Amino acid sequence: MRKVIPVAGIDVHVEGDGAEAIVMIHGWPDTYRLWDAQVHFLRDRYRCIRFTLPGFDAAHPRQAYSLEQMTSLFTQIIEQACPEQKVTLMLHDWGCTFGYEFYVRNPHLVSRVIGVDVGDKSSLRQSHTLRESLMVFMYQGWLALAWMIGGRIGDRMTRAMARWLGCPSPQALMHSHMGYPYFMHWFGGRQSYRRNGKPFIPSCPILFIFGRRKPLMFHAKAWTDDLLRSTSNEVVAFDTGHWVMSAEPERFNQVVNDWLSRPY
Repeated sequence: MRKVIPVAGIDVHVEGDGAEAIVMIHGWPDTYRLWDAQVHFLRDRYRCIRFTLPGFDAAHPRQAYSLEQMTSLFTQIIEQACPEQKVTLMLHDWGCTFGYEFYVRNPHLVSRVIGVDVGDKSSLRQSHTLRESLMVFMYQGWLALAWMIGGRIGDRMTRAMARWLGCPSPQALMHSHMGYPYFMHWFGGRQSYRRNGKPFIPSCPILFIFGRRKPLMFHAKAWTDDLLRSTSNEVVAFDTGHWVMSAEPERFNQVVNDWLSRPY
């Protein structure tokens, strides 16, 4: 089965006939296409649900979304695509931030979580050194500025940063509209992600996958150590950068499939 469900102006792509549903949420500067290899591998056994984040499609109006708006959208998508069913979340980058927040607010809708390369932001802020914090602010501030400037200059700034970070997604699909999470995180005022985000302490099983070859880690070791206190959780390191699922898709898919196949 393959179909597209419109939800609040977002095209939700559904592939597969499995009884269990996996909702795949990407981050910056990607689209729903980030998960192509995973959908191809998993669609025979699972129902794969994915979409491009609001504001990340160049055809959509330029807008910054709050955590409340984002988690509300996810609720609508899951309730329409998977009525009366819990789902597995597969998350990457900002998809982790938004997906973890969704889980905290709606644990009754989630059975398992697969987080890729970004852990709990609350514990991460406490673990970064001053130098690492400055590095984070420099690249994220650049992208927040690109969003504020917009237009061709903002687009060029966005694509330049994506090249520098080694993003594998097509540059033609990247634009400054995608930078609003960075703006909202640092300069969102009362709706700032830093102010409104809640700690992610999962009570459901979680698989956390991360790449080791990058200048900054986006998770705290203390957080993964806590995860491993439960035998239902697993933490797997890859010798890749940030986009693990693109750099080593075959191993990534196998790790995910093996974990999903485990009894709980």
